[in-house]
Amino acid sequence: MDHIVSYLDELKATLDTLDLEAVKQSRNLIGQARQEGKQLFLCGNGGSASTASHMANDLGKGASYGRPAPERFRVIALTDNVAWITALANDVGYWSVYAEQLRNLGQPGDVLLAISPSGDSPNVLRAVSIAKKKGMRTIGWCGNRGAKLAEAVDLSVMVDSHHPGRVEDLHLILMHLVCYYFMEDQGR
Repeated sequence: MDHIVSYLDELKATLDTLDLEAVKQSRNLIGQARQEGKQLFLCGNGGSASTASHMANDLGKGASYGRPAPERFRVIALTDNVAWITALANDVGYWSVYAEQLRNLGQPGDVLLAISPSGDSPNVLRAVSIAKKKGMRTIGWCGNRGAKLAEAVDLSVMVDSHHPGRVEDLHLILMHLVCYYFMEDQGR
C-alpha cells in the first residue's frame, strides 16, 4: 500500500479513538480561565512547542481581537521567550525552562496546558509539578497511553498512538478544535 494512503488511514483510525468528552472538558477549562480573567500558559518541545505558539497566536489574536476585555484570552506560550529559555537552559538546566517561568508568572487558578507526544518530557513534567504547587489547574495533551504526563495533570487528552507524527497531527487538530470554538463565537 502507498505510504500516503497508509499514513492517512492510520491517522483516521487514531482520530476515531479521540475522547471527545475530554476534548470538550479541555476546551471548557480554557474558556473558564478566560471568563475568570486567569492566565493560560502553554508549553511543549519541538513540534509541540510550535503547537503551543500557534495556539497562543490563535487565542491571543484570533479569538480576542475586537472583543471587550472579559472576552479576551490572557495567553502566553512559555516556548516563545528565547532569551529567558536559553539563559535557564545554560545556567540552570533544560529541565527548568518552563518551571522557572511559571515560578515568576503563575498564579492560583491559572491554567497550564502541557503538550507532549511521549508524555515523558522532564521539563514539561517539571512545569506541571510547579503549576500544581502554585494552585494552577493543569491539562495535558499527550500520546502513549499511561504516559507520566497523563497521570500528573488534572485533565488529560490522550491520543491513542505511539507514532509521534500522528500524535502531533492530532494535537494540531485539538488546538484548532479549541481555538475555532472561540474564534467562531460559540465560546461567547
